[in-house]
Amino acid sequence: MTDLDALDVIVVGGGGAGLAAAVAAAEQGAQVLLFESERELGGSTQLSAGLFTAAGTGVQRGLGIEDTAERHFQHYMDLNQWQLKPGLIRAFCAAAGPTLEWMLGLGLDVPAAVSPDAHTPGLCRAGVEDVWRGHVPRDQGYGLVQVLDRARRERGVEAVLNTRVERLLFEEGRVAGVVADGIEVRAGAVVVASGGFAQDPGLLDRYYPEAHEAGDSLFVVAAPGSRGDHFAFAEQTGASLTGHGWGLMLPTAYFQRYHHWQAGFPPKSRVYVNGSGRRFMDEDASYAVSTGIILAQDGPVWAVFDEKARLGLPTGYADWTPERVAEEVRAGRTLSAATLTELAAAMDVPSDALSATVTRWNARLAASGADPDFLREDSLAAKGSPQPPAPIAAGPYYAARVLPAELVCTHTGLEIDHDAAVLDRTGTPVPGLFAAGEAGGGVLGMRYVGGGNAVANALTMGRVAGRNAAR
Repeated sequence: MTDLDALDVIVVGGGGAGLAAAVAAAEQGAQVLLFESERELGGSTQLSAGLFTAAGTGVQRGLGIEDTAERHFQHYMDLNQWQLKPGLIRAFCAAAGPTLEWMLGLGLDVPAAVSPDAHTPGLCRAGVEDVWRGHVPRDQGYGLVQVLDRARRERGVEAVLNTRVERLLFEEGRVAGVVADGIEVRAGAVVVASGGFAQDPGLLDRYYPEAHEAGDSLFVVAAPGSRGDHFAFAEQTGASLTGHGWGLMLPTAYFQRYHHWQAGFPPKSRVYVNGSGRRFMDEDASYAVSTGIILAQDGPVWAVFDEKARLGLPTGYADWTPERVAEEVRAGRTLSAATLTELAAAMDVPSDALSATVTRWNARLAASGADPDFLREDSLAAKGSPQPPAPIAAGPYYAARVLPAELVCTHTGLEIDHDAAVLDRTGTPVPGLFAAGEAGGGVLGMRYVGGGNAVANALTMGRVAGRNAAR
């Protein structure tokens, strides 16, 4: 039983960031107590694919890939247009590889094998990087959490479940503990790892209104505890917030309501067209950039495919199945027509442009596998599907709206420095206060760098926060 009178570190939140912080602090010899608002540990990390982006790892070297943290840093900053603090991002990139190695030492299994997707253990293409950095563990996010939770128990860290921290103890300019269930619990330092705010519509309206532009198509895949508790902690301590207006929305069909491993996938043989009836992107582009490309179009974006593609969808998924598409057609929400000319009229796009788009698709990508316009063959090869897609040639034809509607994570958090120390509104560290994961702002930026960005941020900065809080 933890001695509440001898605590060094309190961790608020038991997801990936909180667990990493608790284990890292305990490794420094600290007495640690962890509070989790929900009935089980894991948070959004447990719901994820567990993909972890990092550079200069043993897994990469095992595949003959040379990579460095500096190269990762340059790519990260360029993709975010240098709107993040370079010192923080350099520290994150430098610590991500060692954090993955730390996890491997704790028992995580990431084989040195090529992975075609975010669900096959090994190394995959995480985003738009020139060097593959997506490390996929066995057992996905669940496996990550199990490894960290076992390490927590082995190091004697008690986890208090189903207990939401009400406020921080802020006395004489420093954080001295927390209040939970009306009880004051004191410690030398507190790590806030309470997650994001995707489950709070009011906070979304204020800090990430873009999410609500999806209207009725919006669905949230973040953990139930993602209620933005860190905003109240900022008010109590005078802490600064950063990352306003940033988050991760994945492009989906308007009718999708689950993440893709439950929802299924749209047909390989599909073309995305804009309000001008023209193709404008690689349909398999990483979500690191695809959301921005879609939002830049005039008018709605449509996924166009044919009857053969619909019938080729596998059964057993929640959304992308032959019958579900047929249901949406019967309800008048997915468009269908016998000819492309009729489909264009229903879409309110120029019929000559749509016909030319599909003709070019069939003559190039479907015929030879080469896509001189958008290089989709590269994305298909990285996904382990190098065969050319089938032509779009047999009516009836279909058009389903595609838009950013799947809310995964939010990026507005307590501003932190390279030590994961929380800064006040003057840029000065708040004594005794650290943050990590979605609750710690400044690492996840305007552009999500690719699969594994959030998990790497959570575990890496959680570990940094725990170690520094223990000191």
